[in-house]
This record gives sequence, C-alpha cells and structure tokens, in this order.
Amino acid sequence: MTEIRHALVVRGGWDGHEPEQTTDSVIPFLEANGFEVRVENGTAVYADGDAMAATDLIVQVNTMNTIADDELAGLVAAVIAGTGLAGWHGGIADSYRASADYLQLIGGQFAHHAAVPAADRTGEQSDHYLDFTVNIVPAHREHPIVAGIDDFTLHTEQYWVLSDAYNEVLATTEIVHRDFDAWHHSFPAPVVWTRLWGAGRVFVCTAGHKLDVLDEPSVRTIVERGLLWASR
Repeated sequence: MTEIRHALVVRGGWDGHEPEQTTDSVIPFLEANGFEVRVENGTAVYADGDAMAATDLIVQVNTMNTIADDELAGLVAAVIAGTGLAGWHGGIADSYRASADYLQLIGGQFAHHAAVPAADRTGEQSDHYLDFTVNIVPAHREHPIVAGIDDFTLHTEQYWVLSDAYNEVLATTEIVHRDFDAWHHSFPAPVVWTRLWGAGRVFVCTAGHKLDVLDEPSVRTIVERGLLWASR
C-alpha cells in the first residue's frame, strides 16, 4: 500500500499571480503522487502546531501579503522539523516583505523586474514581460530537479532576486544592461534554487507569473520535481 503523504497548499495575496488557478493546476499531480491535499486561503494554519506537524509539504503561493508573528514562527518551526516548503514566483519570493526571518528561511527576495522601453509601455502587466533565457547551472545538471532539461527561453517577468550564497542555485538568468537602465552592467540572477533548513528542504522557482508560464513544459517539469524533492 502506498504511504499517504500530506500536502498543504497555502494561497492568497495578489490576484494577478493567479494563486487559485496555479495551485489548482498542481493538485492533481500531488494527488497522483500519493499526497492528500489540504487547501487554505491564508496563513492562519501555520500557527496550528498539530496541523503543521502532520504536513509533509507546504506549497505556498501567497504574494505581497502579511503574516502574523505566531504564524511565521509556526512555519519556520515546521520546516526545521522536516516539513518541506516549495513555491514559485512571487508566491514564495515576494510574500512577507517585512519579515527578516522569512527572508532567511527562503534565501531570496524579489527586488525588481525590468520593463520594456518607456515608449512601449501601456500600463499593463505586459510592460514587464521580456524574452530571456533560463540557464541550467552546469555543475548541477544532474540534480534531480533539472536533470535532462536544457536551457530554455521564456517571455514573462524576469525576476531580479536578492539572495545569499547559502542557496544551491540550479538555474540562473542574465539580467541585461540596456542604455536606459540605471544599473551599469549585466549580471546573473538565480531562477531555481534549493535550501536546506534544519531537517527541512526549501525549493524556489522564480518563473511562474501566471498559469500560462507555469504551463511552459520546462517550468512545469522543474516545479513538479521541486515539489517532490522538497517533501519530507
């Protein structure tokens, strides 16, 4: 008999990231891989010690939101005890901007996404959609999350992420310098990384602005593998 694992989907925040649509799209995958899935539209569950102790994987898509002190403490304690934490785009990398403890747990925070030239802007989300390449880090091409995946291109938001050297970065993208940009040269930014925290695992993919991006074959594969990798 297949052992049942327990996944907790925590979603909310800015509707532009389609938290319900994107999380709904991964639930069948989780169920097919032996997870019983619970969905919460908010972070109150993080303060429920019994619920967190029984959770093997947290999938968080909760952008630009706030979190209470006891909820954050419960989340951190659960990961340290072995609960996996995974997510994509702003749902994990732009969640609780005021919390240093959350930033330390995740290992990276959204800072910026470049825009098209001023003359081409319309005031829509698409002002920040650029063509860019996601480069698999050569030293980690055999990692189970990215194994067999070649470098690929996307047309979506390209996240400029503030991160630290403790992350194991599996994929990067080049933030280019253009004549009108304030920064002076191009540089790589992480796109996919993992992080070990206590007995727990953390997985982050900064691609996944909306469902259409999450459905890109390489992004979908990376995210699905990342969910399984992160789980207890």
